[in-house]
Amino acid sequence: MDNNTKRLLRSRANRMLCGVCGGIGEYLNVDPTLVRLIWALCSAASVGMGLIVYIIAAVVIPEDDGIIG
Repeated sequence: MDNNTKRLLRSRANRMLCGVCGGIGEYLNVDPTLVRLIWALCSAASVGMGLIVYIIAAVVIPEDDGIIG
């Protein structure tokens, strides 16, 4: 596997709960606060479905182990 491959990982540095939105923000190179805001708006619009998706993402997406490369 190529070491330069970009991977989606839960963030340890930009975390509020489990680091899902921080990890998505780092992966997409956008501010994690913007990701959190969009996630909250979508969750409110879908009557809480975003919370279920967040919990699933927190279980499925691996945590950043801090090892570079």
